[in-house]
Amino acid sequence: MKFVDEAPIHVRAGKGGNGCLSFRREKFVEKGGPDGGDGGDGGSVYLQADESLNTLVDYRYQPRYRAESGEQGRGRNCTGAKGEDLVLKVPVGTTAIDVDTGETLGDMTEAGQRLLVAQGGWHGLGNTRFKSSTNRAPRQTTNGTEGEERSLKLELKVLADVGMLGLPNAGKSTFIRAVSAARPKVANYPFTTLVPNLGVVQVQKHRSFVIADIPGLIEGAAEGAGLGIRFLKHLTRCRVLLHLVDLAPFDGTEAVENARAIERELADFSPTLAGRERWLVLNKTDLVPAEELEERCSAVVEALDWQGPVFRVAAIRGQGTDVLAGRLMDYLEERRGEEAANPELAEAELEDQRRMQREARERIQELRDVQRGKKRAAHDDDDDDWDDDDYDVEVEYRH
Repeated sequence: MKFVDEAPIHVRAGKGGNGCLSFRREKFVEKGGPDGGDGGDGGSVYLQADESLNTLVDYRYQPRYRAESGEQGRGRNCTGAKGEDLVLKVPVGTTAIDVDTGETLGDMTEAGQRLLVAQGGWHGLGNTRFKSSTNRAPRQTTNGTEGEERSLKLELKVLADVGMLGLPNAGKSTFIRAVSAARPKVANYPFTTLVPNLGVVQVQKHRSFVIADIPGLIEGAAEGAGLGIRFLKHLTRCRVLLHLVDLAPFDGTEAVENARAIERELADFSPTLAGRERWLVLNKTDLVPAEELEERCSAVVEALDWQGPVFRVAAIRGQGTDVLAGRLMDYLEERRGEEAANPELAEAELEDQRRMQREARERIQELRDVQRGKKRAAHDDDDDDWDDDDYDVEVEYRH
């Protein structure tokens, strides 16, 4: 199975059935009058969030869907059958966007949630509907209306409370292994993470949150370099971001410059995302000589002019990870309580998420347009750096 987080589809609701023109014909019954029945309504198209799904791969290979049309009315005042609704199951976290208008039709954030994306056509009326004291034999009927037709773009953004970002080999996958049961690939070379990984961090019984690890960013990511830019949109639902900094880079680079690079790329990608709550996590403290540790940590904090929380951890040994997980749990519970008590705060949070998603969508589309322009100029149709189907799925929730 492949991990696909975007899929264009075309949906069409069913047409309403036409009304029937009929008159009662029965032996020994003179002038039986009109008895044409109404048509049936056309079926509508719905999206339904299904927690058993974690990819949009099915819609990559089957992009067109049509609901059943309503049946025509019949004589003897028989109404045509209604067309069956078409329900398309999508992963929880899917957003439906109208391609033609750019309107966001809905956000599927809860299992079982349904979203109407194409309304079925209305039924036509049979001639029985038009009889009156002055019109005893009406020959008027109406036809059913056409169902709605839409081109949609489905976007999947993982549902996580906490998101991690940093350079390749900063220790994000090691950290998620240390605090949850998730087991993403870990190796001593860059880009071992190709798709988002999710882990459930259980601090105490009945107290847990979801953490997301995305592919690492590199210098120039906001201009399309590397893989991370494709997955930054998955962080737009997170309430807090962990900026992991490797204090002992294996390639000899400076931790300070690496930290600055991530800040630049984040700001270039989405200013709103860059302004979200972020905590600095200085990782791999076990690889730094004790006499140099304080100096290196202070250098990163001062270079970034960091004003938020700072944590020092050695993820591979689990040092400091429990304290950080506990602080995250406390922060998330506090935020949830504030939003529950203040609807305006909750609405402001949703608006921030929508703004981040718009900025991410525009930035990624801009980069895709540039990529396509380069391909057209080179007359090369064999390569596509933005093909989601190139990556194996590894997104899973593990307790």
